[in-house]
Amino acid sequence: MFSKLREDILVVFERDPAARSRWEILTTYPGIHAILAHRLAARLWHANFKWLARFIAYLARSVTGIEIHPGAIIGRRVFIDHGMGVVIGETAEIGDDCTLYHGVTLGGTSWNKGKRHPTLEKGVVVGAGAKILGPLTIGEGAKIGSNAVVVKDVPKGATAVGIPARILDENQTKPDEKIARKLGFSAYAISADMNDPMVKAVHGLINHSTVTDERIAWILQQLEKTGAEPPATCKTDAQFDAAYLNKIVD
Repeated sequence: MFSKLREDILVVFERDPAARSRWEILTTYPGIHAILAHRLAARLWHANFKWLARFIAYLARSVTGIEIHPGAIIGRRVFIDHGMGVVIGETAEIGDDCTLYHGVTLGGTSWNKGKRHPTLEKGVVVGAGAKILGPLTIGEGAKIGSNAVVVKDVPKGATAVGIPARILDENQTKPDEKIARKLGFSAYAISADMNDPMVKAVHGLINHSTVTDERIAWILQQLEKTGAEPPATCKTDAQFDAAYLNKIVD
């Protein structure tokens, strides 16, 4: 018991730069209080003192603002930072070294008994306000962005953001600098990995336009080599201002 409490205190020092002393952590950190109360409630729950376990969990929620069902399984060195509004369901499982911020929900999507809440493997970090719904598995070391709504499994080491949550591809997060230089602005300040069909369609059109311009430029060069007169420049081209697209948004 005391070894776990010591681990809980050391974890706070590791993950919260605002922590200054052990006494401060023991007396003012609701995440610590919620974990301690849950350990007692979980013992009573598994000893078949169901009502008493639920009542202790209820009292802990009243004091800390953190609701943890006594049936939930929580590993070692789990840190709930700030904690207000955190909800952890009955069949949720949280592995060692996980971190949850305020407003996180590990909820169920079914009224049927059985496994209906998420499983967080070791070292998962869940940002403020994120909702993980259903009997999902969040892989070891994964990160869930703030306010994300996760309804599918997240693989090991991945980062999930958005509503509904999508897995970020780090290879696609940087904008295409070549296209940005050509148009005079970064493609509508959006990235191709955004989970929006309109965004993907716009990126497809921009990429196609860039490739077409390069081909036309090559054709004109070949025509000039043969002595052919290049076609006259269309007047509307000279009037086009790429920055005008951003002005419309403003």
